[in-house]
Amino acid sequence: MTHVVTEACIRCKYTDCVDVCPVDCFREGPNFLVIDPDECIDCAVCIPECPVNAILPEEDVPSDQLHFIQLNAELVKGWPSITKRKAALPDADEWKNRKDKLDELIR
Repeated sequence: MTHVVTEACIRCKYTDCVDVCPVDCFREGPNFLVIDPDECIDCAVCIPECPVNAILPEEDVPSDQLHFIQLNAELVKGWPSITKRKAALPDADEWKNRKDKLDELIR
């Protein structure tokens, strides 16, 4: 299994998770991070680092977020690797508790 970045990351993009990843499986988009399912080793060290609880084991992704499994797999193909922590988006704190952010995703 792999881990999946879900909707809570959209428009926040906190990168605390990137610093702890031992295999550099995160990819960075304009306002969202994804996990490369082919590189993730299922170590789970990223999960407690996410301040918005956006990272879940694939088997624990809620039914209304299942499309994020495929979305992560698709977006990794065109997005660059991120291996160092960066500042979150400037308005991340305003977006971190919002729901239904899929329309805000910039591909």
